[in-house]
Amino acid sequence: MCRIVVTASGHQALAQEKLSIFTENYPPYNMSLSGSAFAHKEEDIAGLCSDVVKALMRKSKLDYRLKLRNWATGLSRAKTKPNHAIYCAARTEDREPYFHWVGPLANIDWTLYAKPGSTIKLNSLDDARKYRIGGYKDDVMSNYLIERGFNVSTMANDSLNPRRLVLDQIDLWVTDGLAGPYVASEEDITDLVSVLTFRSTPLYMAVNINSDPELINKLQATFKAMAESGEVEAMSKPYVQ
Repeated sequence: MCRIVVTASGHQALAQEKLSIFTENYPPYNMSLSGSAFAHKEEDIAGLCSDVVKALMRKSKLDYRLKLRNWATGLSRAKTKPNHAIYCAARTEDREPYFHWVGPLANIDWTLYAKPGSTIKLNSLDDARKYRIGGYKDDVMSNYLIERGFNVSTMANDSLNPRRLVLDQIDLWVTDGLAGPYVASEEDITDLVSVLTFRSTPLYMAVNINSDPELINKLQATFKAMAESGEVEAMSKPYVQ
């Protein structure tokens, strides 16, 4: 909760608790500059959503710390601990009770990729039911397909899926249309075939539902001003191919 502090001039002011923010290595949206799955310092974390979040925090003048971890760890802490947050997160029905939402920071295009040279053709998502699909564990795109009965095999490390494609361990990989090629290129795999884009979803910073209300209001108001000024859109342009 907020606490009252007295400034040097004798005025009272609200002091928010420090916001602990988590993200994952998911280029180009969020990434460690070393390529590691962990980063402990803000200066070691980059990416489209990271640029927006850093600007948001500077303009909000809120105390925070930013760390990069695996998705499951960050999501668990953000769901259970007040004044904790995670980005970039899709706003889904099952997550709604746990978070306040700040954004959207960016959008993802849900895309099915095949290996280089593949002749797989899909006219609709239902056409993918006969194929083995690789996905990222606990990711919204993977869960969407699993819930609808598709044959999905997930991995805790999404960077393994491009290699699984070229080794014919899976036929398709469900990932974001912007992030997929980045992840594959880090594994020296290029020219993946984009077979089908079947949905688009906005991404947010998800802040624990029991967090300081003053903090939430400040974040949402500051982001709204950034979006309306065109600053958020301008920050995305360097990452769009």
